[in-house]
This record gives sequence, structure tokens and C-alpha cells, in this order.
Amino acid sequence: MPGRNYDAPERQARFRAAHADGAPKVRYKKPGDRRRRPQRWRDAVAELVELQGDYQAWLDALPPSLADSATADALRAICDLDLSELQGIEPPRGFGRDRPGVDAPTKRRQRQRYR
Repeated sequence: MPGRNYDAPERQARFRAAHADGAPKVRYKKPGDRRRRPQRWRDAVAELVELQGDYQAWLDALPPSLADSATADALRAICDLDLSELQGIEPPRGFGRDRPGVDAPTKRRQRQRYR
């Protein structure tokens, strides 16, 4: 019963019932995404372009009897999207690193000098 407050004996009984078989409970935590945002952006845009190609191949392979169906309309809408504008976007690097003539190590040294 989620949402119910159990007292100590009830919690202990539930715990023992859940672990009665004696097998250890193995839980895995999904590792975090270690890529930086610009790399994640480029990967996402590349995935969209690849998916758009897959949908175009699906649209080309549709039989003529399905040319006017809702599926064909949805595939055409996806294939008509212009993803070239997304490919041309370079996200900002942030923290002043995207300004010309300023490199991050220099800024870091300046901050450390004045502490």
C-alpha cells in the first residue's frame, strides 16, 4: 500500500517478507551522460537526420494503396522538415569561453590569482 505510514513492526515484517528468498537484491544505477552539451547537441541533430532518412526510406517503400493514408501524411511531414538549420547551429560554450580572444585557462588563472 503506497502512501501509508507503517510503524516499525509492520516495516520490519514487510522487509523480511520481501527478502525471504535470501537472494540479494541487485540494483543498477544508469550511468550519467558524461558528454558535454555541445556534443550532446551534435549527437541529437545527427540522430534526427538519421531518423529522417529512415522515415524517407519508409515513405518510399509504402505501397501505392497507402499513399493517401494518415501514415503517409505523417511520414511526409517528417521528411519535409528542414534540418539543415539545426546542423548549422553551434551552441555556446559558456563561461566566457565562446568570446574571441579569451581562453578558459587564462580566465581560470586570473580567478585563482585574486582569491
